[in-house]
Amino acid sequence: MSEKEDSVTKFSILASLAVIVMLMAIPAVVLAQAQPPRPAVFAGTVSFDGEPAADGTTVSAVIDGEVVASTEATGGTYGLIVAQPAGGAFAGKAVAFNVGDSEAAEKGTWEADGGAELNLTAVTPPPPPTATPVPPGPAGAKGDTGPAGAAGAKGDTGAAGSAGAKGAKGDTGAAGAAGAKGDTGPAGDAGAAGAKGDTGPAGAAGPAGAAGAAGGGSLAIIALIIAIVAAIGAGGAFVTGRRS
Repeated sequence: MSEKEDSVTKFSILASLAVIVMLMAIPAVVLAQAQPPRPAVFAGTVSFDGEPAADGTTVSAVIDGEVVASTEATGGTYGLIVAQPAGGAFAGKAVAFNVGDSEAAEKGTWEADGGAELNLTAVTPPPPPTATPVPPGPAGAKGDTGPAGAAGAKGDTGAAGSAGAKGAKGDTGAAGAAGAKGDTGPAGDAGAAGAKGDTGPAGAAGPAGAAGAAGGGSLAIIALIIAIVAAIGAGGAFVTGRRS
């Protein structure tokens, strides 16, 4: 075998070995990428307002404002396992801790398969500051009167109000001027006939007539009747004259 052929054979062997090593390494790399990183563990004592936290007090880990793990205090101690979820990226991020509703003063850093012994201390948060009332400023100048708005629609007629109290009697007014004389009215109907007046006194007897001829007894009677009628007529005329 020549030197050239020997060099080619060695190169082929080395190349084959390199390919085999690469093929063997690929499953290991893929397997390493498929496995999530190991969690970080934080543990230690936990106190609240200078006293060991009561059993059952919630202790939680917070990353990026989200609670990522929580446990309960027991005998004034805690232990937290903070795992990175699939698709998450916690490496190098700060970890805050809440004791109940208060944030602990201590903070940690998340690293795969890391963590620390961290003694947490928390206190009751102070009350929010009371806002100081600001006195009102001086009143501003009165603005110009705006233009009159359009007239609104006519409202419904309201109910009639109750009658007011009767007012006091006013003073008597002055007498008015006399009116013009009215037209003369038509004549009234004729009244009913008056009652018959009393019979007047008998008139004076007339002079005696001349004696009639013999056998004239009938004429004497007629003359007597005429005289009586004349007396009655004279009495009626007298009575009528008195009434007038």
